[in-house]
Amino acid sequence: MADILIQNARVIDPSRQFDCVADVWIQDGKITEIGKPNVQAEQVLDAAGLVLCPGLVDMHVHLRDPGLEYKEDILSGCEAAAAGGVTAVACMPNTSPTTDCAEVVREILRRAQSAKAKVYPVASITRGLGGEFLTDYAGVRQAGAVAVSDDGRPVQNARIMQEALVHAMESNLLVISHCEDMDIIGKGIINKGEVSKQLGVEGMDRTSEDSITAREIALAAATGTRIHIAHVSTRGSVALIRDAKRRGVRVTAETCPHYFTLTDTELLKKDANFRMNPPLRTEDDRLAIIEALQDGTLDAIVTDHAPHAPYEKQDFLKAPNGILGLQTSLALALTGLVHGGKLPLQRVVELMSTNPCKILGIPGGTLAQGAAADITLFDPDEEWTFTKEMIRSKSSNTPFIGATFRGRVRYTIKDGELVYTCR
Repeated sequence: MADILIQNARVIDPSRQFDCVADVWIQDGKITEIGKPNVQAEQVLDAAGLVLCPGLVDMHVHLRDPGLEYKEDILSGCEAAAAGGVTAVACMPNTSPTTDCAEVVREILRRAQSAKAKVYPVASITRGLGGEFLTDYAGVRQAGAVAVSDDGRPVQNARIMQEALVHAMESNLLVISHCEDMDIIGKGIINKGEVSKQLGVEGMDRTSEDSITAREIALAAATGTRIHIAHVSTRGSVALIRDAKRRGVRVTAETCPHYFTLTDTELLKKDANFRMNPPLRTEDDRLAIIEALQDGTLDAIVTDHAPHAPYEKQDFLKAPNGILGLQTSLALALTGLVHGGKLPLQRVVELMSTNPCKILGIPGGTLAQGAAADITLFDPDEEWTFTKEMIRSKSSNTPFIGATFRGRVRYTIKDGELVYTCR
């Protein structure tokens, strides 16, 4: 493995409150020195004008592997991750078979051995995502799972969810909750409001998300356990999480770039690539998400990367929910939050790298000496347009084709190896 000297980058490491122009020396896949090392490296990279930060970590993706590889597989999903500056992902369990046992966890890790990003499996809370019987938490943890979630559907039974919180804590597993009350949702496909009325389609009431968010907070508070709220999209859920944190409840939460970038008015186009779950909400919700990122109520930015084959997204009313996100997440955060004057660059790195590692309890999110050389290098000011030809995923269901961004990933390094170079 070649040693690399990266010169003249603006180095940002929130884990050490480090932010200055420096050189970074990488040896044997590890961070050896940051400063002005006087060395003769095998490979020298001039990064003048670029920002260097710990590799981005997306703690909420769907790689569809095993079983649904026609949408995505581990290798193609990690290709997309590397192109987006992401060096590690946590993959959700709604695979086929469900990631609900040690054997499937081990198979995911086996398939990920040659991937361009590190893969951390998330096992299911309940067997087969059925909501009735808990997965063997000790078994999946020993096999390599870092969290449990029934993402894609909620755990409807509060007693089962309470038991999950207690048993997951005993196995040192984070519980990630998909907050949705299916009885309230009914047959809704987009946010319930003026846009759904105008289109004449059934809406997804925000009380569905807010009510289960409140339930999860109450269960975590009562049991003294941890809960992580997935893909927060409403002002109501933000308020509940903010209050819970003030009371000392052990709650963390994430959101996605589409919730601080887009609103449900996009659905007037009747393009299924603007449909996801939770759905795009209103401008008031979008502003609430930004406020929550600013004040620390929300801890992480994730993508909920959810590939679907082109034919599955053709019918606006019948299409499955979900969009791609891995290649555009940093660009959206830089464009909308940093250049939009909402967040400093250091905070975005914290939300997309340092915090996800802390929440999951995994290595990464730091440039400390001896840490794995997982690094993202990006030009914070380059303007570029995302085209369909750039997509590394097997699928192309993104609403951002044709969008122009300010801020672009130039290089991605995983364990000291260059896995992506922007051409």
